[in-house]
Amino acid sequence: MASLICRTRRFLVPTKPSFSSYLALYTFPISTVSAVAPANYWKTFSHIFQECSKERALDPGMQSHARMLTTGFKPSIFVSNCLIQMYVRCSYLHYANKVFDNMSQRDTVSWNTMIFAYCSTDIAMAQSFFGLMPERDVISWNTLISGYLQNGDYRKAAEIFVGMQRESVASDGTTFAVVLKACSGLEDYELGIQVHSVVVKVGFDHDVVTGSALVDMYGKCKTLDECFQFFGELPNKNWVSWSAAIAGCVQNDELVGGLKLFRRMQREGVGVSQSTYASVFRSCAALSEVQLGSQLHGHAIKNNFGYDVIVGTATLDMYAKCGNLYYAKQIFDLLPNRSLQSHNAIIVGYARGDCGYEALNVLKLLLKSNLGFNEISLSGAFSACAVIKGLKEGTQIHALATKSPFSSDVCVANAILDMYGKCGALVEARCTFDEMEVRDAVSWNAVIAAYEQNRNEEETVLLFVSMLKHGMEPDEFTFGSVLKACAGQQALNHGMEIHSLIIKSGMGLESFIGSALVDMYCKCGKVGEAEKLHGTMDEQTIVSWNAIISGFSSHEQSEEAQKFFSMMLEMGAKPDNFTYATVLDACANLATVELGKQIHAQIIKQELQTDVFITSTLVDMYSKCGNLQDCRLVFEKATNCDFVTWNAMVCGYAQHGLGEEALEIFKKMQLKDVKPNHATFVAVLRACAHIGLVEEGLHYFKSMQVDYGLDPQLDHYSCMVDILGRSNRVTEALKLIQEMPFEADDVIWRTLLSICKMKGNVEVAEEAAASLLQLDPQDSSTCVLLSNIYADAGMWEGVSRLRKVMRHGHFKKEPGCSWIEVKSEVHMFLVGDKAHPRCAEIYNSLTALIDEMKWAGCVSDGDGMEDDYVACCHASTFSSL
Repeated sequence: MASLICRTRRFLVPTKPSFSSYLALYTFPISTVSAVAPANYWKTFSHIFQECSKERALDPGMQSHARMLTTGFKPSIFVSNCLIQMYVRCSYLHYANKVFDNMSQRDTVSWNTMIFAYCSTDIAMAQSFFGLMPERDVISWNTLISGYLQNGDYRKAAEIFVGMQRESVASDGTTFAVVLKACSGLEDYELGIQVHSVVVKVGFDHDVVTGSALVDMYGKCKTLDECFQFFGELPNKNWVSWSAAIAGCVQNDELVGGLKLFRRMQREGVGVSQSTYASVFRSCAALSEVQLGSQLHGHAIKNNFGYDVIVGTATLDMYAKCGNLYYAKQIFDLLPNRSLQSHNAIIVGYARGDCGYEALNVLKLLLKSNLGFNEISLSGAFSACAVIKGLKEGTQIHALATKSPFSSDVCVANAILDMYGKCGALVEARCTFDEMEVRDAVSWNAVIAAYEQNRNEEETVLLFVSMLKHGMEPDEFTFGSVLKACAGQQALNHGMEIHSLIIKSGMGLESFIGSALVDMYCKCGKVGEAEKLHGTMDEQTIVSWNAIISGFSSHEQSEEAQKFFSMMLEMGAKPDNFTYATVLDACANLATVELGKQIHAQIIKQELQTDVFITSTLVDMYSKCGNLQDCRLVFEKATNCDFVTWNAMVCGYAQHGLGEEALEIFKKMQLKDVKPNHATFVAVLRACAHIGLVEEGLHYFKSMQVDYGLDPQLDHYSCMVDILGRSNRVTEALKLIQEMPFEADDVIWRTLLSICKMKGNVEVAEEAAASLLQLDPQDSSTCVLLSNIYADAGMWEGVSRLRKVMRHGHFKKEPGCSWIEVKSEVHMFLVGDKAHPRCAEIYNSLTALIDEMKWAGCVSDGDGMEDDYVACCHASTFSSL
């Protein structure tokens, strides 16, 4: 028996052996094989190599190869082909090449195997083998076309197909499926039509594989009508055909159509696949249809796709994009085999959901696994760092990216650039931008946005000019950033030039850019121009409405802001939290508390009262309208108070002279560990001034610098001047002004002058008045106040001198103004105003009122100050009519 084995060079094994039995057999010397196996079972070398190839078992395969060589067995072409195939499948191309070179005869299979081997590693070598082939068959052509397709060279794949047609090699279904994929990759509709004509010519148009590839090609070439037409004409459809049609809908943003097609597919009992689920989950994600997505999730679980890694990844991606990160993480945790794509989906989902730390934790898991990472992993991680403003983490991941082959990827570089910009690291952002070998529009947008977000408006505009010089076309995001920079600088001329560029580009009527233009004109003081532009917009967005209302409010046109708000409601636009906050600010400026209450009611109705921005504005509005009871009620009911809300409450009490209450709120603020800012201490110092707490005021003035690292500003020094002056320490107040680290403004000198009037300090008053007139030589109020100080001190010569100066000088005097809200209508009055329809009645009552004031000694005859009372009296007079 042993001699028979040596002659035939066969191994004896059981009929249907397990692969482990082969491994055991390889360890025996050839002479002992007969002792362990019956004589009637045989297994050839070709079968051994095929089994090793199937299992990718390199070591047993090499042992068999060695046995074949040592026994002097001369392999046939078929056996050699099996051996080459085994080495190829085990990724041992060097040995496969040696076997191929040692073959005395080769057939087409030998050549095709080597072409296939090199297609995935060295396409040039595969092309070389293809060129040396003495005779090629359809498999040779298909393999090379497929190789170029796998390497992303779709154009070359199409060229090989054209060469195949020229040599009159008959194509099969695989040929058409592969070349149509190349057309899909190129999105070359014209080439796809030509291939389709060849398909029809050779009679493959009814082949289900080719037909499915045609449906996929038309979908990816953005010709959905042709896709549906051909899909409808297919006589035989399988799940691949349906999946291609559904994917075509999703790729062409016909998301609802794709879902409807999926429903038809289920009704016809075709079944489901990984790609089908991936497409429908993508549709749900784009539509934010989390309820439908959860139903499809249940459908996938019912069809045993619940733990499939591709379907699971698509499902968690859907939940993440719909904002349900809890379910996304649950699916991720339950996946038995997580892929790189699974990790990427949850990282990107967390980053988009502003959960930066969670995204970085998943990245750590990914790095600990053997899955590696790619450009999507890095881009998601950089976005997470941008969310948390984690410069340290971002720098570390940047180092990781630099060591990887993805550092030159433009998407990764753009994400790095965006991260540095949002972390305020402009130097690093600019370095990244300057080092980029390839820059696209996103790169320019990212660096421009980085400078704009960090308030470097001048450099933002310069980068925009540089972008134009480099021949890059700006898009809506570019214009949005640069218009914000112009608004921040109040650079109207630059803004108008950019506006002209926008008009030339044809984007002038787009809502996003239109809103940015409206905002720019408002912030540059051209509210009228902004209003005209707003009227010409095709779609008046809430951003545009808000910009106009905010523009009126910030330019002290609160009445116009309220009118525009009413117009907005009449047009059916729905206000958001910013709208309400802006209008409440206008109500605070006009002290129109009734309108403020109506808006408060709307806020409650729309359940926006928990918004911290709105809460702080409500507190501020009620306090400025003098309604401290409702102010305190809103404050106490607030579920979420930030430092702005606390500031508004402290300021409200301080402005109304309730110093003790203001300090009580401030102490509670400290107990809640809410960090105060400059505005907080202004209110606290004012409160101390109102109740005469000099030592406490000095303590808080020092505390803001020592305990909180806040350098005092002019407002704080002004409060300290008031505190010292009220405690009759006028000279110390003057010394404080003189020792300030910056020049005093008119407010602080006017405060000192008022204190001098109260305390009768003529000497310091003269110095304060001189400083005020130096700042504004035409200010009449300074002369009036100093004149009164002279009069109180009995210095009538000084009074006379000042009146002569005022009489002959060109002094300006702002007219007095007052207003009152009666029956939801605001009435405004200026000194000498005769425009009101009930003017005669008002002046008759006003004359009587002034006579009573004179009799009571409130107004002195002939002191030239009567007009100062007139506007103030208009409002109370009108309210009594």
